[in-house]
Amino acid sequence: MKPYLIISQILYLLSLIPWIVIWGMSFMSFDAGIGIWNTSFVLIITLYPVAILICSILAWVFRLKKKRFSVIINLVPSLWIIAFFCFMFVYS
Repeated sequence: MKPYLIISQILYLLSLIPWIVIWGMSFMSFDAGIGIWNTSFVLIITLYPVAILICSILAWVFRLKKKRFSVIINLVPSLWIIAFFCFMFVYS
């Protein structure tokens, strides 16, 4: 359990490098004007590091008593990664 958490969180940490570029480019969605969809898009991208931090803390807290819950909660930030790759696949 411990190696799984360490490896997955190192991968999440490494994913913050391309996130910075994607986050900076997400503000270009406001070029067409400010709208609810543009704001939601930037907000969702901005919440990725918050999700990593909160889910990592919760995964370590629950790793001894509720292992299955710990694994599931640790996989929540991967939803952003999966959504990104799906978006890239659909629009390429």
